[in-house]
Amino acid sequence: MSGSNNPALSFASALAGYVLRGGFSYPGGHLPPIGHRVSEAFAGVGVAASSDPATDDFIIAHLHNAGIRHVRLDFTYGDDEGPAGRLLEALYAASFKVVLHLIQPFERARRMESVDAREEWQRFVVATLDRHGNRATMVEVGSTVNRRRWAGYSLPGFLSMWEIAWREVRARKLVLAGPSVTDFEPPWSVGLLALLRRQGQLPDVHTDNLFSERCTEPERYDHKIFGHRLAPLARVNLIKKARMLQRIGTDFGTPRLFSPAAFWTLPRIERMLPDSEEKQADYLARYMVLCAASGALEGAWWGPLICHREGLIDDGVPQYPKLERITHYAAVTGALTDFRIRPALHALKAFAELIPGSCYEGRLNASQMLEMHAFRSEGKLVHAIWTINGRAAALIDLYSTEDLQSAEYRSRDGVVLGEMPSLASEAPLYLYWPPGRKVRVKAGASVLKNVAIHRHAADKTHYFFRENGWQGVVLAADAAEASLLLQAIHPERIGAPPAESILRHARNAIWTMADPREEGARLVVKQPVKMHLHKKLLDRFKPSKGLRSWNGTCELLRRGVAAAPPVAWFEKVGSNSNLTQNYYICEYVPVKFTARELVAAFAGGADTFAGIGEEAAYRQLCAYLLTMHGRGILFRDLSGGNILIDKVDEDHLTFSLIDTGRIHVFRGPLSLRQRFADLVRICNKLHGDGRRKFLTIYLLALRKQLRWWHCWPFFIYDAKVTAKRHVGRKAWKRLFSGARK
Repeated sequence: MSGSNNPALSFASALAGYVLRGGFSYPGGHLPPIGHRVSEAFAGVGVAASSDPATDDFIIAHLHNAGIRHVRLDFTYGDDEGPAGRLLEALYAASFKVVLHLIQPFERARRMESVDAREEWQRFVVATLDRHGNRATMVEVGSTVNRRRWAGYSLPGFLSMWEIAWREVRARKLVLAGPSVTDFEPPWSVGLLALLRRQGQLPDVHTDNLFSERCTEPERYDHKIFGHRLAPLARVNLIKKARMLQRIGTDFGTPRLFSPAAFWTLPRIERMLPDSEEKQADYLARYMVLCAASGALEGAWWGPLICHREGLIDDGVPQYPKLERITHYAAVTGALTDFRIRPALHALKAFAELIPGSCYEGRLNASQMLEMHAFRSEGKLVHAIWTINGRAAALIDLYSTEDLQSAEYRSRDGVVLGEMPSLASEAPLYLYWPPGRKVRVKAGASVLKNVAIHRHAADKTHYFFRENGWQGVVLAADAAEASLLLQAIHPERIGAPPAESILRHARNAIWTMADPREEGARLVVKQPVKMHLHKKLLDRFKPSKGLRSWNGTCELLRRGVAAAPPVAWFEKVGSNSNLTQNYYICEYVPVKFTARELVAAFAGGADTFAGIGEEAAYRQLCAYLLTMHGRGILFRDLSGGNILIDKVDEDHLTFSLIDTGRIHVFRGPLSLRQRFADLVRICNKLHGDGRRKFLTIYLLALRKQLRWWHCWPFFIYDAKVTAKRHVGRKAWKRLFSGARK
């Protein structure tokens, strides 16, 4: 092996020098440049073969349908005579552009410093390139080399592998790509490119699997680098990562950058959000647009086309191979009859049809939480717009009425929309006009302030409402249903609560009304009617009560926590608004019980509640609350009356929440302190033994045991409630009511 006798020292020296020269400093790098052309080959995907030859035809047919002509195939020892070799020939026969990714088996990679391993690798490379090399668009070498537990390489072993492959690829005048660092780890890119330059063995194309999964959302600043607090200062977003990697490659003599694989795994999404396949499609579209906007990448391809955990097509096999598919996408498993197309494949098709080959005209807005990007081609002017998760922007706040009426609209999945949408959301929306059209975005274009939505509510669409000083959102199946609802719940026609329908009339008036969509169904309306002086002062700095209830419910539902389904929210805006001119409307949920009755039954000595034993009931309630807390929801009013209970069969209870206006939302699972702060209310009415059982079950799910100090928050809350009853506002009310009698 040529080069330094101590590659680790050379690696560290090159890295230190680059840091001292300020190589990682990139002010303004988070902003996309303007005027670059997006490569025709920008969209691609990784493919693998199955033992069933019919899968080859399935793969090719779905690639054709998606408009994807560029693929990457992992190729290793023995593949030429197996299914991978068969698929490769089929791809060439169908005129696909193939990146041939040569990799070693893990155990061979571990032994690459030995003579026999090097000779075996050379024989494989020579045979493969002689047979397939001149038909490949490029030959990629190396695989997740910064993950030794996946790839197997020591640094000297990688350099030995690379030298052999580099020599054989160069001898055949082919395009060489590598070293395939995975994720954004620029020290590895710097160190490896420095070593390869020193050896005179640089690739033609610098490859990095530019994941954004750890940021959750593609446009977020990466909190794993400097933490959540400093992330907005460092501004290391996806665009900055791509531009920085491209500059590193340029500094070391390899300016071409290509990301051959990235993806979002469904289990990681499901840690916080249940609509994992919809979110995977959202993230794919957002990731692809941002990578195209960066101007740094020749291509940003998805990882596996077919697999259960992260594929665009589900193979129906939950079992994951021992070796990560990002290192070696070895094979497609599962039966062809079990394959199922996911929304992400449609999202990739829509992007591939609209964006590659166009010229990027820039980001159109400056505000955070909303992304608007323009691409112009010979055929059309395309704007791709979306918000971060859970937010929304009114299109009438972004564009003129004339531009909106003259635009055509496609959904994230490429569906041409028959009606003009009113909101942009976390699922990207494509607006397009004739190529010569001049479209201006309104100054200050941004998301709706403090408004949350559950974008992926099944079979529902959000309709923005703004009229006569009122604004809000109506959730309906279609425009006709939204219009029908507005005939009954329009804020100027909803009227005062009728006495026969009032459920509560204190600080808030809560009443029911007929649901115009279904005979016999009811809606629940909530309006604040009485506010104490201090609330009048403090609440002027908060969203309205109606909006808080809407937001709380939406945040619960988009995290998979059942709550009474929302229908609409309205509030009066402007100088004449006041704190009581707002409404929240949800569906009436007919249930058998509340958690107040469950707790009272067991506190009163009952062995069962609704035919279910005490521990079983606690376990089911805990499961519901654990999901809520694990997905970052602090309810803050978790009293028994706010937890509705229904019984689906003789052994199972279901739960849903109402009165959601006090919710606080966090990025990740709640701390134990926050969880206890929520649980004190529901536990207040439990008897001592029942409380111990309930908390033991809850804590065991977190792999913790109940300790004496865990009980302190509950004792303190009990004391607070007792004091409030005897000397607080309720005690004074009882005293004066008794005096009047």
